[in-house]
Amino acid sequence: MTNPRDTRDDDTLLDALLAGDESAFSELVARYELGMLKMAQAYLGDRVLAEEVVQETWLAIVRTIRKFKRRSSVKTWLFGILLNQARKQAARRPKELPDRSQGRRDDDGSSDWFDDEGEWRSKQVGWGSNPESDLLSQEAVEHIYEAIASLPEKQRAAFVLSAIEGWTPEEVCDLMKISSTNRRVLLHLAKTRLQQMLDEYFGKLRKSPAASGSEEPKS
Repeated sequence: MTNPRDTRDDDTLLDALLAGDESAFSELVARYELGMLKMAQAYLGDRVLAEEVVQETWLAIVRTIRKFKRRSSVKTWLFGILLNQARKQAARRPKELPDRSQGRRDDDGSSDWFDDEGEWRSKQVGWGSNPESDLLSQEAVEHIYEAIASLPEKQRAAFVLSAIEGWTPEEVCDLMKISSTNRRVLLHLAKTRLQQMLDEYFGKLRKSPAASGSEEPKS
């Protein structure tokens, strides 16, 4: 039988938590922690820092839960706190990531990687002899997170919410307090920059001796 607690919506969980039901907190964590971790890692480009941010977020939620006025959804409230914690963490970090967008060409924003909503396309562009292996390698995954983390803050947030977390346009606008037009512009800029950075990375990977299987001639 299905436990009725498994079907509790966010508002019901919040009511239960305010009433002292500790299991409600565990359910909220189980429901959102993985998404929070993915978003924090994409925002910061670092798994360890992302885990710290998620922990700080849950502590902040516990401290402020009775101040939540429910003017937005519980989900928007939770991720709003996460974004604030991620911004604080980013502000404490040295500026390690260069602005890779400087000196890049302008184009029409068309992308082999992303559609007009910033979603990943079902079929990726091929980069080497074994693109599946390239894409799934730890180095490639880390580079993708670093590329996302190097985006300007608003572009980064709009892209992560839309393309990684799968939020609806309305949810993104609600959390970021922006118009639908502004959201589309931010996504357009983000996917264009990411397209350029990732094409460069996988292009170099394709041309490297290790990728081509070539070796230096023996003397």
